[in-house]
Amino acid sequence: MSALIAAPVLLPAFAGTTALLFRQRRRWIGAAVSIGATASLLLLAIMLMVKAGSGQVSAYALGDWPAPFGIVLVLDRLAAMMLVLTAALGLAVSVHATLTALDRRGWHFHPLFQFQLLGINGAFLTGDLFNLFVFFEVLLIASYGLLLHGQGARRLTAGVQYVIVNLVGSTLFLIALGLLYGITGTLNMADMAVRGTTLLPGDQGLFRAGGMLLMAVFALKAALLPLHLWLPRAYAGAAPAVAALFAIMTKVGAYAIIRTGPLIFAGAAGRYMVPAALGTMFLGFAGFLAARHLRSMVAFGLIGSTAILLVAAALFEESAMAAALYYLPHTTLAAALLFLVTDLVIRWRGTEGDAIVSTAGYGGRQLLAFLFIAGGVALAGLPPLSGFIGKLLILDAALASPWWPAIWAVILGTSLVAVIGLARAGSTLFWKPVASEQPAPSQRRINPAEAAPAAFLLVLLGLLTIAAGPVTAYTEAASRQIFDSADYIRAVLPSLGGAGR
Repeated sequence: MSALIAAPVLLPAFAGTTALLFRQRRRWIGAAVSIGATASLLLLAIMLMVKAGSGQVSAYALGDWPAPFGIVLVLDRLAAMMLVLTAALGLAVSVHATLTALDRRGWHFHPLFQFQLLGINGAFLTGDLFNLFVFFEVLLIASYGLLLHGQGARRLTAGVQYVIVNLVGSTLFLIALGLLYGITGTLNMADMAVRGTTLLPGDQGLFRAGGMLLMAVFALKAALLPLHLWLPRAYAGAAPAVAALFAIMTKVGAYAIIRTGPLIFAGAAGRYMVPAALGTMFLGFAGFLAARHLRSMVAFGLIGSTAILLVAAALFEESAMAAALYYLPHTTLAAALLFLVTDLVIRWRGTEGDAIVSTAGYGGRQLLAFLFIAGGVALAGLPPLSGFIGKLLILDAALASPWWPAIWAVILGTSLVAVIGLARAGSTLFWKPVASEQPAPSQRRINPAEAAPAAFLLVLLGLLTIAAGPVTAYTEAASRQIFDSADYIRAVLPSLGGAGR
């Protein structure tokens, strides 16, 4: 059963290679392989989540090379939850791209899509910092191609900036790894957690410096202030369906912070991350209100809602981390839903693109209005959807922190800003009267089936709300597991007998 842990990495690798064989002829076979593999990945991730739900941390050493010398993949509740979220989002996006013919605007959409899933899943499973870097690079290389998919000057400009920013991040990542390896002699996370507690006093400062640099790299991936400026242009420049998949990429950075912070660095960066996350939240929702195009609006909303997650995670406390883990899938699904709705608005209403302007009547506008308001309510954290529950959990957990007045003020204030921005955009797009109510002559014939993936994400948000009790119980158990380093270390390094913090 432990070998099954490698399947979320191997399955996209084989699916991407197979889809590549059909990139020119019989492309429908490549699309079918990609969708089928992603659906299989979802079932596999659910199986692994059931396995992790028992509380056991499982490790799989590739090639039977034991840690810390070999490559090890580690499955616990947190990793399993992220695998399920990635697969569910990937299934919705792959089906949407196929139904809307986005995958036919270039040769390599489905292979790149699968390699992106490979990198994301690998980042969630790896127990080694160097292999975390490798999987980061795999998902970034795939994301470069996906960002440029469909071509266009706007995407090229955004793509160049995106590449430059991530090259800088990768360089800093390698510098941090060099510092940490030079001090500890290892890059295995569990081994580094053990050796970090036995360092001489003279080495502690350099170890902390390497840890802070590593956290800065993860903050860049999570678009945390002041390292967030790359995201709005990149996500607004990408095809909306691609941006929907990219909604999980900021969570890779958040995951890395959650994984390494308590395990290796004892949450040392929390005092810097909390104010940075509060500032990011403010700027994100200010951009949400000021945006004049839907893609920019959703991109800023993603920044703001991810910052809410990071505020809770940066407290590095069990109840706050549990609240953050509940909010994590919510913000990912809500942002992805709005990106897919944006794509449908562009396709169905005519020539105005994603500009937030009123237009004449067109087929499917009522359906889009419903999906938009549902996604907006979710992203803003209004009842009855799961964002409201997540924010209540975060606010309650923050009361134990000295930062609680600022956290309450910024979360509640930005929620009001989000509601105003949502009302402005929604009324302009769907209800504001125009001079002519005749359908735009350039309007495309709509296919209601194109809305199915967006509806699927909305259903998932509904399930996250209805099952809030079991889900919060799972996230509380996952949070306890995150802060219990002994179980993680014992699974990866059984010879140490669970030594840890």
